[in-house]
Amino acid sequence: MNRRIFKETLPELAVAVLFIISGCAKVSSPSGGPRDKEPPVILKSEPLPGTKNFREKEIVVTFNEFIVLDNINEKFMMSPPAKTKPRIFIRGKSLHVQFQDELKDSTTYTLYFQDAIRDLNEGNPIDNYQHVFSTGPVIDSLSVTGNVYNAFNLEVPENTLVLLYKNLADTSVKKQLPDYITRVEKNGEFRIDNVSGGKYRLYALKDADNSKNFNLPNEAFAFSGEPVIISPDKNYLPKIRDSVVVKSGEQAKAEKPPVEGEYKLFLFEPEKKQRYLTSSGRKMPYQLLYTLSLPPDSMKFKLFIPDAPAGSYFIEKNVTKDTITVWLTDSTLYSKPQIETIVTFPFTDTLGTDTYKTDTIMMRYLAPRAPRVKVRRNTYKFSTGITGGSYAPVKLILFRSETPFRQPDTSRILLYEILKEERKRIPYTIYRDTANSCLCVMTADLQQGNSYLFIADSAAFGNIYGENNDSTAIRFNVRLPDSYGKLTITTENYQGRAVIQLLGSDEKLVRETLMKEPGVIEFPFLEKGLYRLKVIYDLNGDGKWTTGDFSAGRQPEPVSYYPSELDVKANWEINQKWDIGKMYYKEQKLRRAQKTTR
Repeated sequence: MNRRIFKETLPELAVAVLFIISGCAKVSSPSGGPRDKEPPVILKSEPLPGTKNFREKEIVVTFNEFIVLDNINEKFMMSPPAKTKPRIFIRGKSLHVQFQDELKDSTTYTLYFQDAIRDLNEGNPIDNYQHVFSTGPVIDSLSVTGNVYNAFNLEVPENTLVLLYKNLADTSVKKQLPDYITRVEKNGEFRIDNVSGGKYRLYALKDADNSKNFNLPNEAFAFSGEPVIISPDKNYLPKIRDSVVVKSGEQAKAEKPPVEGEYKLFLFEPEKKQRYLTSSGRKMPYQLLYTLSLPPDSMKFKLFIPDAPAGSYFIEKNVTKDTITVWLTDSTLYSKPQIETIVTFPFTDTLGTDTYKTDTIMMRYLAPRAPRVKVRRNTYKFSTGITGGSYAPVKLILFRSETPFRQPDTSRILLYEILKEERKRIPYTIYRDTANSCLCVMTADLQQGNSYLFIADSAAFGNIYGENNDSTAIRFNVRLPDSYGKLTITTENYQGRAVIQLLGSDEKLVRETLMKEPGVIEFPFLEKGLYRLKVIYDLNGDGKWTTGDFSAGRQPEPVSYYPSELDVKANWEINQKWDIGKMYYKEQKLRRAQKTTR
């Protein structure tokens, strides 16, 4: 249910006093007697639930025992919401709700408390407590039900509101309070009761600023494609439906999975459209980092360091080109605790026009305090994938460093094949990657099932700052194919582009492949374990998942999961058919467990 944050000094003091009193003179069953498991019982309500033509400023509900409010700031919700939150507090055994605003005329109101009302001694809650009244002569009785999912992974989002608007204009959700509101349950369901008939717009929102409006660029949002029509002859009762057909080239229509609500909303984070510099920093004396909100595309990022000698630094970018790394190579430059840099970067102005902005940024490095006891300085280190003693059957060995490699000294690097009675030296090539100076690549003819010895003498590897490695020797073997599993998927019944993803049981991406037409997809050399399959229906053909755009009326690209996990074993091949023309909702057993709060 929906919740609204309240901060009232008086009820907090009242609850504190009650706890102090209960600690001094606690009323409980005699020793050995049964524990009280009954929730509080309502003795009187002024006015009664279901009251029509309500004109009061306060509702008072009296119980048969002392009560407390558990997490009322989060659990309480009023629908329709008021501009000013009601004042909620306890006096004795009575719950008081005082309205601060004038209520709308001829409107049915619902106060949702969930399980916030509990008895003082044992904390037994009244589950799903609601108080309904009307300011007019009629209590509205229609309902809206549905489900909200994260559009990218079909998980149930936390702390999400569902909003219902009579005003069908797109601007209403940005500027006006909703006509009805509720909160998504932990299982993804929502239900709004006591709704009047008519045509509405339906939205879901992760409300970052508690405004009940979609007014921030980073708020996750969902919208129904068509207006929702609510009438007595269309009041929805759930039906069983296990899948929906997804046609190539059109947006998927989310219909009814088993015993779920009528409307499906897929929550997405809007794509960033504003260009700006998001951060800058200097974690190492010779490294400057800048990050952009968006890749510059055809625009440029420019850097100028006043008084820096020519050739005293070079610039690298990551794959997406939104992170810029500047490596300083002149010791007179990087030894300075503060370096003035002038950067020109893509920027979106207040009119929404992409232009450039120039800033002067001081890049500071605070050196760690030197230890009192002189410690031998750690020599240069690098990492490689063969340190585990075994290696996948590939021809490349990668070496990584936190700082740029110099060219490796091949006279100090040896690679042997280990035979029964001797070691056989084998040829190799090794080079520094041209796009990433912190990566070195070795190629060699490594045979499956054979054992090898890699030796790097001291100073075989080093960085451009004169730091060198200690000597190291690594023995490893190239694993045989039978130590891996294989997964072969035959996709069916979808004529269109799609991205097929192989995920671990933790949803981390293992591999992915682009599918232009149905057919056979192979995933060889898999470690044993549980895997999941996911399909992204690539409707715009860009080879990746595309989020939604409310202003353009575009839903996020649909995704689907294979209904169960696949258990891959060593020396075993799984052949599985997958009808990706049906969009399956994520099974409950595949979803993450929701956090519980008390």
